[in-house]
Amino acid sequence: MKSVISYSLLFLCTTMALPAQEVVYEEYNLENGLHVILHQDDAAPIVITSVMYHVGGKDRAEGRTGFAHFFEHLLFEGTQHIKKGEWFKIVSSHGGQVNAYTSPDVTYYYEIFPSNNLELGLWMESERMLHPVIDQKGVDTQKEVVKEERRMRYDNAPYGKLNFTVAKHLYRAHPYKDPNIGYMEDLNAASLQEFLDYKETYYMPNNAVLIVAGNFEKDLAKKLIGDYFGPIPRSEKIQRDNPKETPITTPLKEVAYDPNIQIPAAVFAYRTPGVKQRDSYVLDMIATYLSDGKSSKLYRKMVDEKKLALQVGSYYSGLEDYGLYQVYALPLGAIPLDTLFVEIEEEIGLVRDQLITERDFQKLQNIMETRFVNANSNLEGIAGSLATYYTLYGETNLINKEIEVYRSITREEIREVANRYLKPEQRLELRYMPEEPAQN
Repeated sequence: MKSVISYSLLFLCTTMALPAQEVVYEEYNLENGLHVILHQDDAAPIVITSVMYHVGGKDRAEGRTGFAHFFEHLLFEGTQHIKKGEWFKIVSSHGGQVNAYTSPDVTYYYEIFPSNNLELGLWMESERMLHPVIDQKGVDTQKEVVKEERRMRYDNAPYGKLNFTVAKHLYRAHPYKDPNIGYMEDLNAASLQEFLDYKETYYMPNNAVLIVAGNFEKDLAKKLIGDYFGPIPRSEKIQRDNPKETPITTPLKEVAYDPNIQIPAAVFAYRTPGVKQRDSYVLDMIATYLSDGKSSKLYRKMVDEKKLALQVGSYYSGLEDYGLYQVYALPLGAIPLDTLFVEIEEEIGLVRDQLITERDFQKLQNIMETRFVNANSNLEGIAGSLATYYTLYGETNLINKEIEVYRSITREEIREVANRYLKPEQRLELRYMPEEPAQN
């Protein structure tokens, strides 16, 4: 899930649509291992400075969940040269915007400034990497922030724990089984030294990529990057050895209760391959075809035509080690959950057994191409894509080539991949119910 810290949008020009054309960039490494990607674009007088760290919710020890999400907040506390509470004031006083998010795989920070503030953006991100102040007071403050976020977004929100529940049952060994936000008892039990050690392991130049995008002078940017980031020492090489999951060979049938809901949900979920595998692209297309939006097969069938469901939706997450595809339906009136399960399986079964029509296939190709273009239609999207393609895929130029992967997928391949991953014996069947009945 995406956790965001945002400030007022003072530069609306950041959302101006850019032409769908090749993204030109330059990339290189500093001696300390920091990867740098520069993308010049003079369409608007702005510049983005961003850093993506290859650390997310999966990077933790057992009993110490939620560290990466916690650090997303903690690293705004202040540095040796930026006083506590001043980060957002500095950004806003210079006409800028700041954002951050944490996923199970990465943490991403960025600032958007008027182009004459390139040096300020680079200095602030170098301060975050080199001089963060991590003390007990800041840790205690951010624990309260995270507690409140968890209460509002998950614990007290209708269906707020649905994705947590799915992950817990679908992943039995891999860290993806635990919520990205973590468990508060883990954060409460951690010592200050553990937080300091986590920073020194993951928030270092050789585990990061720096993006500069927008209206800037390249030679000046390179000099400033060398001045501010070059002296930062590298960390030891990170060893990642996350447990592998045992294949699911018999259906997992579970029931969970949520006191914040009144309408139950029927959920199918499937464990899928990581983002770098070609099958992940095919599964993305299948998820879009079946259950993404009101034009999808399941919505038209179960909501519009048969009037069986109030809502049908999906959640497709392509992650580094594994992916997850889930489809859920909320019954209309007294429709049994079993009926919803039968209808969902019928449509998935058709994809396994038959080629989708040529007309549906062309529509699906158009949707994927539009989505790809829209993702890179503004400077903010381009900066994020450059960081993601480098960090998770190891191929920055996918920003120009990925659409060709989708275009190369065939109807026959869609059927083959559905048969590989979306069989009844390979899924979780979850009944997500209102509050558990009282025991007699």
